[in-house]
Amino acid sequence: MRPTPSYEQRLVTARLLHRFNFGPTPGQYTDLLARGIETTQSAVLEHGLADPGLDSVAPLVLANLGPFPEGNTAASTAFWNTIELDSTKLVMWWLDRMAVSRYPLSERMTWFWHGHWATSISGVSYPLTMQKQNNTLRTHALANFGDMARAMVVDGALNVWLNNNENYIQSPNENLAREFMELMTLGVNKFTQHDVTAAARALTGYSTDQSNGNVTFIPKQHFSTPLVILGTKSKLNAESFASLVVSKDENARFITDRLWFRFVSGSTTAPASLAGSFASRDISSLVSALVHSPAWTNPANALVKSPVEWFVGACRALKVRPSALDANDTQWELSQMGQLPFNPPNVGGWTYGQAWLSGVAFQYRFELAQSIVAKADLAPLSVSKSKMVQACADWLGVPDWSRRTASTLATAVGSPSELALVALLSPEYAVSA
Repeated sequence: MRPTPSYEQRLVTARLLHRFNFGPTPGQYTDLLARGIETTQSAVLEHGLADPGLDSVAPLVLANLGPFPEGNTAASTAFWNTIELDSTKLVMWWLDRMAVSRYPLSERMTWFWHGHWATSISGVSYPLTMQKQNNTLRTHALANFGDMARAMVVDGALNVWLNNNENYIQSPNENLAREFMELMTLGVNKFTQHDVTAAARALTGYSTDQSNGNVTFIPKQHFSTPLVILGTKSKLNAESFASLVVSKDENARFITDRLWFRFVSGSTTAPASLAGSFASRDISSLVSALVHSPAWTNPANALVKSPVEWFVGACRALKVRPSALDANDTQWELSQMGQLPFNPPNVGGWTYGQAWLSGVAFQYRFELAQSIVAKADLAPLSVSKSKMVQACADWLGVPDWSRRTASTLATAVGSPSELALVALLSPEYAVSA
């Protein structure tokens, strides 16, 4: 007989699954508990493999809808209806990918980078342009950050969102230059206003077709005189500017801290040595270093799940494909909880932490949980009533129930659907403890 896993092993296994894989699928938590922490670490890092889950999600083909129509006509009404319909398709397509992937690290990292390079369809308007950015983020999600930065600085959605279509030699727009350095690569107070002004000039000459996200470089509209940025003088375009910024030591520390904050803890600090694993700007190496960190046993490193992470985790555990739910209701409830894919509130991305635990958020979490449970496979609760509370913890990847939660769950063992609902709404499931 195998020894009973310790609380520490249950905690570490749960944290790794919830934070890097959106949470366990049925039976996965108990299987990995039996196989040990090292096996769990390897399992959550798997990516790039043939994935029957992703293969089951039909490719999403969005049309180029062309320029905005003028006037209040039947054609303009049809145009905006198509924009809304395609936006809904895009959101549900990505939620499906997150929920059904057998090896979800790539989707999890794409989700992280979406919040990092925060771009909203509210400013971009076109779902096709947002989809292209999403594919770019997925391509580079676990690759080299320098390659990602060079791709993103000429990404159509980001250029529209941060007004680089309005960046001219005669009248530079500094928005993309500033946010690229402050929010995406270096951090606050790591550059000067002179660097911003020069960087804006390096980013001139790029024109984005908003309807399809294609970016064209027009040499005669580009500032070609040598520029001094971050102490280096040279002729720079968007890609060479991105390379210069990423080469700075501050970039390694900034990205390391960002991943620590989103995956490990909002209350403790990443060890300085961790940035060493990102010296070559290899994202996979940094993620692996996080997964193998000793930080997972620290009780202080709890994180509140964001609405999308909670929703996707619940769908994975209960074997519910998001697109099987009412798409409009799902989007509305996620938006009211404060987080909808492709629609961050600003270039800084979403807030994190206790903000997700408000009373308003709980109301819509309850409604979403009801929808999920109504479609759920509740087979993991097909045990005797005396074992159902523990079975629920093992099913959802919860290290332990508090006495209060266990007592509440015990009152619901007569109804598997009610028990599942209570568990999904519990503090222990809303927070990766």
